[in-house]
Amino acid sequence: MKLGNLVKDHWIEGAGDGKTLPSAVSGEPVASISSDGLDFAAMLEHARTVGGRNLRRMTFHDRGEMLKALAKFLSEHKKEFYALSTETGATRSDSWIDIDGGISTLFVFSSKGRREMPNDHVYLDGPPEPLSKNGTFVAQHIFTPKLGAAIHINAFNFPCWGMLEKLAPALLAGVPAIVKPASSTAYLTELMVRRIVESKILPAGSLQLICGGIGDLFDHLICQDTIAFTGSKSTAEKLQRHPRIISESVAFTAETDSLNASVLGPDAVPGTPEFDLCVKEVTREMTSKAGQKCTAIRRIIAPAAIAGELVDALSTALGQIRVGNPGIKDVDMGALASQGQREEVRERVGELAREADIVYGGADDFELIDADARKGAFFMPTLLHCEKPFKSPAVHSVEAFGPVSTVLPYDNLDEAIELVRMGEGSLVGSVITNDDAIARELILGTAAYHGRMLVLNRHCAEESTGHGAPLPHLVHGGPGRAGGGEEMGGVRGVLHYMQRTALQGSPETLTAIGNRWIRGADQHDPVAHPFRKTFEQLEIGDTLLTESREVTLADIDHFAEFTGDRFYAHMDDEAAAKNPFFDGRVAHGYLILSFAAGLFVDPDFGPVLANYGVDDLRFLQPLYFGDSLKVRLTCKQKNLRTGTGYGEVRWDTEVTNQDDEIVAQYDVLTMVATDEHWASVQ
Repeated sequence: MKLGNLVKDHWIEGAGDGKTLPSAVSGEPVASISSDGLDFAAMLEHARTVGGRNLRRMTFHDRGEMLKALAKFLSEHKKEFYALSTETGATRSDSWIDIDGGISTLFVFSSKGRREMPNDHVYLDGPPEPLSKNGTFVAQHIFTPKLGAAIHINAFNFPCWGMLEKLAPALLAGVPAIVKPASSTAYLTELMVRRIVESKILPAGSLQLICGGIGDLFDHLICQDTIAFTGSKSTAEKLQRHPRIISESVAFTAETDSLNASVLGPDAVPGTPEFDLCVKEVTREMTSKAGQKCTAIRRIIAPAAIAGELVDALSTALGQIRVGNPGIKDVDMGALASQGQREEVRERVGELAREADIVYGGADDFELIDADARKGAFFMPTLLHCEKPFKSPAVHSVEAFGPVSTVLPYDNLDEAIELVRMGEGSLVGSVITNDDAIARELILGTAAYHGRMLVLNRHCAEESTGHGAPLPHLVHGGPGRAGGGEEMGGVRGVLHYMQRTALQGSPETLTAIGNRWIRGADQHDPVAHPFRKTFEQLEIGDTLLTESREVTLADIDHFAEFTGDRFYAHMDDEAAAKNPFFDGRVAHGYLILSFAAGLFVDPDFGPVLANYGVDDLRFLQPLYFGDSLKVRLTCKQKNLRTGTGYGEVRWDTEVTNQDDEIVAQYDVLTMVATDEHWASVQ
């Protein structure tokens, strides 16, 4: 099978016979790969002019629904993905991480887009910034999609997840992608892309695929393009030095080599749950995906007093790992992705062995289940022990990208912290301890060198996702050696593909651009109470000004008796006067909110279905008995929840006293029926 390239929405084979891609298990040919002859400039132009335009027509919610539909579709084809994944050397559990993990990432970003982003084309970054005395000149930061293409260069170890974890935030941002998988496992990526194309869920131009080299692609980059790279540090540095990336200031995110460390706390001695957790976690991280994970534990930093016992326990656990044909149910660990990868791991272990002792594994001849070591890319789990880690630079700089890890002893927490830092930047680190003071000291000493850190103990272990599991909700990346980049992280990952712009202008103009009312913008005095309007009928700026209501001492006493809130500032005039904020007894803050609601709520059955929260509540001025209050309620923002029959309406609420001083301000959140739903229930 010769892999296709998806170019301008058509499948094209590269010129020539291409490079043969063998099975990691049997060594037999699986596919050939070539991108020779492709017009890379045309691919970029198609992404920008066709894909970008089609995606930007959609709102964030539309694109979130698109990701959800795609995830459901791919779920229906998992069986064939799993079957082909075996050829990459992946066991069933390895494939679950890659395939189900990738599809799950689509679901998560779909949910994030529909729940945390507006049903709009503009994402507002924070509240408005006042710039003038009278409020006629304000600022608002916004995010809009970049007008270029996202070029995704992925590694061989996760041919499905690696594509989808980059693709999901880019498409949600409204930016088309050109995906370039690593050659050795590209056949699995290509199969998934074929199914994506067959689904017809993505609009034209939003996804293209290069199976093979990228040719002169980088020569045609512009400042609106974005590069997301996963692979070796040396390749990342070479690409980052490309003249076009420098001259156009092209955004470049790199996720590279990472000598991740796991620190066993001094309290986690043999016999404690934490010691057992360490053995279990390290064993899993060494053997999952045959250790071919950028987040795998490479350095095990343990108290010197128990390092020998940890080595023995790990060696025993590794001795129970069954290596062989990943298609066999009883196999725990499959093959490396290629024989070339196996040779590289052998070389790296040789370098490490000059400074550390191989205490388990390292042999070329070992027992395999239903597999031939001469044909497949199998490598035995290998554990090393370095007794002098401060005098052994290789253990902090050489990564054997396979089932290989090294135990490094420390005498005190300062030494443990320094050993972690000697890795010069990691994607993830973990601390295994049941002592929170130790956890805090280790985290504060090492967090700056990590993109993510796990604190593992008996209390969270059962539900923990583990050291090596990147999650779409959390950032994935790390400083220094790890590349200095950042991916995923929920909405944070989406914003990598968008441009933040500071807008300045009048409140009315910025309200129109951002579809969120800003104080000082026009307010409409509706003929009907705004709670009598459906979602479509409501307009941003619709405002209700209420009558005023006096707050009496009897009101305060009744509220205290009814709620049980007898805080001294509400009940004792002399004690309240001693408080630097009050002159005497004051009304409860929640009494103010309750009276305010009584002033602005329309009591009759209407389109407002529910009040589901209050945001950004602040009490700015005390309210004393004898004072009065009134409310200004303004429709601030609308978000249609597509297909539900309702939308979210945010109301800017301001409570003032008889002197027009602001007593409280907050946002009220309501669900309001659409025209169609309201008509159906009347």
